[in-house]
Amino acid sequence: MTPMSRRQLVKGMAAAPWLMTFRPASASTGLFQHGVASGDPDQHSVVLWTRITSAQPQSLVSWEIAESADFQRVVDRGEFATNAHRDFTVKVLATELKPGVQYWYRFRAEGQYSPVGRTKTLPEGRVDEVGIALASCSNFAFGFFNAYAAIAQNDAIDVVLHTGDYLYEYGADGWGGSIAQQLGRVHSPRHEIVTLADYRQRHAQYKTDRGSMAMHARHPLIALWDDHESANNPWLGGAQNHQPDTEGDWRSRRAAATQAYYEWMPVREPALGQRRLDFWRRYRFGDLATLVTLESRHTARAEQIGYAAAVSSIQSMTDAREFERQGIDRPGREMLSPAMKSFLQKALHESREQNQAWRVLGNAIPMAKVRTPDLAAAGIAMPQGSPQGVADFVWKGRYDLPLYLDTWDGYGWAREQLYADCAASGVQDLMVLTGDSHSFWANSLFTEAGMPMGVEIGTAGISSPGDFIEQGFDRDTAAKLDQLLAAHNAEVRWTDNLHQGYVAISLQRDRADIDYIAVSTVLTETFTVRSVHRETVVPEQGTLRYA
Repeated sequence: MTPMSRRQLVKGMAAAPWLMTFRPASASTGLFQHGVASGDPDQHSVVLWTRITSAQPQSLVSWEIAESADFQRVVDRGEFATNAHRDFTVKVLATELKPGVQYWYRFRAEGQYSPVGRTKTLPEGRVDEVGIALASCSNFAFGFFNAYAAIAQNDAIDVVLHTGDYLYEYGADGWGGSIAQQLGRVHSPRHEIVTLADYRQRHAQYKTDRGSMAMHARHPLIALWDDHESANNPWLGGAQNHQPDTEGDWRSRRAAATQAYYEWMPVREPALGQRRLDFWRRYRFGDLATLVTLESRHTARAEQIGYAAAVSSIQSMTDAREFERQGIDRPGREMLSPAMKSFLQKALHESREQNQAWRVLGNAIPMAKVRTPDLAAAGIAMPQGSPQGVADFVWKGRYDLPLYLDTWDGYGWAREQLYADCAASGVQDLMVLTGDSHSFWANSLFTEAGMPMGVEIGTAGISSPGDFIEQGFDRDTAAKLDQLLAAHNAEVRWTDNLHQGYVAISLQRDRADIDYIAVSTVLTETFTVRSVHRETVVPEQGTLRYA
């Protein structure tokens, strides 16, 4: 039998019914209870990560990386001393590697070997295809990270792009708490995390999920954060889910969250002259693509404007449009820092100068314009009890208001500035890869004046549920709401809030194949996967379109 190419493999997944059944491997024991991970690759280096569970006050950990799974061709090795000051995490940079090559790595401490990990450097020169897994919103309380396990099994993947909400800050009685009790996945510590010790403990818990360990050991990670890595809806001066009277200084909490993130994630330390908060990166995939990850939470974001204060003042469509003009779209309400924007413009300009086929943004929050359809006019049956979230949907739909305001829709001026900066760099063909919303999306992007800017591909949550399902709508009604969203919004081609999963993206020289891959359940570690939708994106006249 002739081996299938990666394109054939992904195409086959789209046509197939429910596919392979997964069952979990045994959990790590001994010193290496949180597995191994790699990430932040470039052409000649990659970050290697692990953590040891040791009774010693300090441990010396050796590591090696090889071109062969039997470690007969070791290409780099070293030692790393770790202790409680860094929560016994180990993070090293393996260097002098070859571009586009697969490697295996492992750690050793106190006479024990870690599990073996596999990683890959970025390619250089001519590149015909790159496989990206798009992931977001992994909430330990809501279920098992089965989509991570599915990603681990997908050999068409070169890198995993995680666009944020890698963990959640809520306590045991917070969002998802009742499901967590049933599954034995109650958040640890039980209270909302605030201190450095809290964030470390939460990271440690998330790294014990067997699907997570499988994915991290199989593919390199490219990461950006969203809000829950610190607290819900942060901005420059605070966060919606931070109460200074009881939780102390916001900057101290943010610093604790950021330190734990850098300790527990396979990401490079900041470049010279940068802060840890300046978390934006550029990745080159030979002559095929440039990927830039955005930081949109901690370095420039203006405070979010909510609907609560506007309910009494919006009594007509005129009131609604005035609220947008004077509020969420007000000039000066920033999202990206000047340094971030300059970094992005330079990367896009160079990508265009080098005639790369694709310019990709790793983006935490939905970018397309998404307004709320009129649920009442559409005859949508309200769930019994009609929770507050449903009432909010109905009210927003009455006045054709944006579905969410913590997305780019809540920062319309900043989005127009981003589009203008991209156009000034000669770029109107963005492929924006997005998380946050717990829904799958296939969107088109336009300026307010109607100029095309590319496409947006959004992923569902790894375990976090879609809003309509979470608000109590039955699956048939939730599916109708998805259809209403697409019909009501010119920038929405297709959306789905029914599933958890990830998106598999195959970037080729003349097309991108997109598969929206769902897992059958997150309530047990035995599950199946299937592709619930497929799109193909092609370049056309300086922008992108769906084929």
